[in-house]
Amino acid sequence: MAVFYDLRLMSLAVLMLASQLDVASASVRVYGLHARDLTGDAAGNKPDPYVRVWCSSVDGGKTIYMKDTAHPTWSEEFYFQDCKENEKLTLEVWDKDVTYDDKLGTCNINVQYGSHSITCFLNKGTMLYSYEVK
Repeated sequence: MAVFYDLRLMSLAVLMLASQLDVASASVRVYGLHARDLTGDAAGNKPDPYVRVWCSSVDGGKTIYMKDTAHPTWSEEFYFQDCKENEKLTLEVWDKDVTYDDKLGTCNINVQYGSHSITCFLNKGTMLYSYEVK
């Protein structure tokens, strides 16, 4: 009987360690990106917006650009395996142009555990997105 008791204790210890390892290897997923009321250039042209995403200094990439829209929705998701709690998550919204791209604004938050929906007020519109830490 003592063998089974020791085996149960060992199983419990292994499960507890595994749960701690899962937290240590937490990752961040950024998804549900959309914006509204983005403004284009001074000539009144509609923007061709896209978003760049970072966690700390790790560049997660960028979305495709959406042609001639002030209210874009992007389907891309971004994953950061080594982004931890309290590290800075940065999203930059840009307007694609022929000569050089114009920055419409930046969103910065410190990553927190759980699932979050964020509204970020830009210089030229509003950015909305969600992220979760697993």
